Formats: sequence, C-alpha cells, structure tokens
Amino acid sequence: MKGFQLMAIVLIVLGVLALAYGGFTYTSDTHEANLGPISVVVDEKKHVSVPIWAGGGAVVAGGLLLLFGARR
Repeated sequence: MKGFQLMAIVLIVLGVLALAYGGFTYTSDTHEANLGPISVVVDEKKHVSVPIWAGGGAVVAGGLLLLFGARR
C-alpha cells in the first residue's frame, strides 16, 4: 500500500510543478571547435513545454490513486 501512496504523491507533486512552471529548460552543447590553443563551444538552450492537460491529468490521477489505493 505504501507504493501506491508514494506514487500518488509523486504524481501530484509533478502535476503541480507542471502547472506552475509550464515546462522546463535544458542546455545542450551543439558545436565544438578546436583551433589550436583556442576552443569554442556553442551552448543551445532548449525549452520543453508541458501541456496543461498533462499537469492536470497527473494531479487528478494522483488524487484518485491516493483515494482508491488506500481503500484496498
């Protein structure tokens, strides 16, 4: 039963974070050039948007799992 409660809490927390922030940003190294003693690295920031329905669905699924998982 503890596994269901832990999974439900994780879903609720992730859903609330997705609704609050709307996505996340990460940095990836795209190009690197070594010209003798000079090194050039180009970092590219990418943004991943999390849809509102996904965040809300995670909150609802976590809440249902918390309610119905505890009744077993």
